[in-house]
Amino acid sequence: MSITLSLGPRVRKSPYFESARAAGLAAASVYNHMYMPTGYGDPAAEYDRLINGVAMWDVAVERQVALKGPDALALARYLTPRNLDGLVVGQGKYAPLCNFEGAVINDPVLLQVSEDEIWLSIADSDIKLWAAGIAGARGMDVSVFEPDVSPLAIQGPKAVDVVASLCGDWVRDLRYFAFRSHEINGIPMIVARSGWSKQGGFEFYLQDGSRGDELWALVAEAGKPYGIGPGTPNYIERIESGLISYGADTDDASTPFELGLGKFIDIDQAHDFAGKKALHALREAGVTRRFMGLLIGGDPFTGTNESPWRLTWRGGDHAGYASASAYSPRAESNIAVAMVRSEVIAAAAPVKVHTDAGDLDARVVELPII
Repeated sequence: MSITLSLGPRVRKSPYFESARAAGLAAASVYNHMYMPTGYGDPAAEYDRLINGVAMWDVAVERQVALKGPDALALARYLTPRNLDGLVVGQGKYAPLCNFEGAVINDPVLLQVSEDEIWLSIADSDIKLWAAGIAGARGMDVSVFEPDVSPLAIQGPKAVDVVASLCGDWVRDLRYFAFRSHEINGIPMIVARSGWSKQGGFEFYLQDGSRGDELWALVAEAGKPYGIGPGTPNYIERIESGLISYGADTDDASTPFELGLGKFIDIDQAHDFAGKKALHALREAGVTRRFMGLLIGGDPFTGTNESPWRLTWRGGDHAGYASASAYSPRAESNIAVAMVRSEVIAAAAPVKVHTDAGDLDARVVELPII
């Protein structure tokens, strides 16, 4: 049964919303207090464009939390266990944020856009309030605010050709998470080699929300020779790639070690940060569960799980939960990402997935699945 998403002034629209609607927007959710496109009515075509061609996504919901002032770097250091030594303008870093108990509360990309300004390109949670509260409590000389910045993603193997045709061949030399200020027809933006897929691509961080429709049209026109079409952060590809969706895959106790983010943090660094003591204790104790993949039997899934599916093993013992699932054309199997108990992983044991339509057998595998 379909459900209508009511539009109203309480939830914000992106600068690309009307362009997305004209392009056939068929489904949306709410993310960071904004409408987030989630489908254009042809999931198979959207998946194919991402895997084999190029797609453009309205991801303005990927809001920025700006830290600006003399203590911008000091605040950024305190917010993340990522070691920010060597941070420079023009090269971003994936920077998980933790609370004082060591649980992950967001996993933004951090961009130093000038000597005294840093952006956190956040997932779905109110990090502006967290950052402002910490800055105030610690008496830091820094402003915390949401700037007029709205990302538009161009993703897929042909994305580099589309972006090079708009910006120049210099984009081909950008490292992953690297970025540069640029203008297209006077439209100000930051061009970053990034995006929530493993198929390669770029994000245009539009810095003038009044010109969203204009930028959308320019990208759509430049992409015509490459078969560009609209899409959204792709549900199937993100499961295949093992990308973490904060809030969907995580719970209030999920730690960087459980999520496989240990390589992105340095809890032994000299700088203090929120959750440092707790993360030391968590590392010493070791994990009791890990973020893993599942290969699931049964007929190909035609939908997604609306709530986490329970996992059991050994005749009914708790084994974890599957947070997102789909049929993967590339794996030729139903797949899922799941938080699985360590003893189940160590035993290489099969699990039972208790889906909305019945119980299915599954095998636990490492991520990425593809």
